[in-house]
Amino acid sequence: MNTNKTTVFHIVQHLAPGGLESLVLDFVTFADPNTDVYVVSLEGTKERAISHWPKLAKYEQKLVFLNKEPGFQTEVFESLKTLFITCEADVVHTHHIGPLLYGGISAKRAGVPVRVHTEHDVWHLSNTKNRFMESLLLKYVQPKLVADANRVGQSLSDMFNYSDLSTIHNGIDVVRFNQGPKYQARKKLNIKQNIKTIGSAGRLEIVKGHDVLIKAMRYVPSHVHLVIAGDGSQKEHLQKLIDAMQLNDRVTLLGRIDDMTTFYQALDLFCLPSRHEGFPLTALEAQACGVPTAVTDVGSSSETLCPESGTLIKPNRVIEMARTLSTAAKKVVATSPRQFIVENNDIRKMIAKYEMLAIKGETA
Repeated sequence: MNTNKTTVFHIVQHLAPGGLESLVLDFVTFADPNTDVYVVSLEGTKERAISHWPKLAKYEQKLVFLNKEPGFQTEVFESLKTLFITCEADVVHTHHIGPLLYGGISAKRAGVPVRVHTEHDVWHLSNTKNRFMESLLLKYVQPKLVADANRVGQSLSDMFNYSDLSTIHNGIDVVRFNQGPKYQARKKLNIKQNIKTIGSAGRLEIVKGHDVLIKAMRYVPSHVHLVIAGDGSQKEHLQKLIDAMQLNDRVTLLGRIDDMTTFYQALDLFCLPSRHEGFPLTALEAQACGVPTAVTDVGSSSETLCPESGTLIKPNRVIEMARTLSTAAKKVVATSPRQFIVENNDIRKMIAKYEMLAIKGETA
């Protein structure tokens, strides 16, 4: 490694398609030229991860996999400590409690001068055991603690009374996610023209609430259609739900979409119906593409919304979701949400704040 550069390691639990994982890859993409950024995945192997998420291939030289098995493994501490010492790590940045345990302790033992820990949500800290463990880890590791949203920051402050706490909102690539012609986007994705179209995206898992959204479509006017991008364990169940509700002509599961910019550009309205969330990047991406967005009021989702065009929905309420979406779908939005995202959630500004925090101990 180039000793003239700052060497940074991000530690995550696993590398699979998801908001946190995509965000960490952006730290590699948009790093300062004088910074070498690497990502360590506690679980999995490089080969399996790339086969499941081909996007990782272009980052291959920046990825380290420890293939950790389920349960507590003491050898992981030694592997990380050796890695940090050998590579002369300047900064170790952990994400969530598992990486804080393994990465944080190993960084402290290796003498890494700057340790940063980001919490992307706090619902897991409602568990007494997790909260107690994190309290002990913060005292030992003494990282610069970062919340990715105001709500997360307030919760962390209330729980831990931790002095070295900052809030840095998540960001996205506002150059990649931009406005474009709806007609061409729909043509590319084979989505019907001249039809009011709501879109949703994310892992097809129970926590994401797509079942609630599909049920709500039964009560939304019949001229409104829904397309869902993503894959996951609930795909078959969701398709059966669509079949049972006789919504095949109005609701379509598109599977994994690699060109998400085109997907967002094809929409009239984006909806995130999650049961739990942190600070969802898909809401930022859709709005950066100029698409009015509706999210359930969970986690810090409300902080992602443009105040001029965004809509909040109560989670797990089928009829209320249908009513809100029906209103939002016919509302004429005078102000594009793009400018709000450009000003508040540009990935380049976010990374600059993290780099300043690591160097100077401040975010602005």
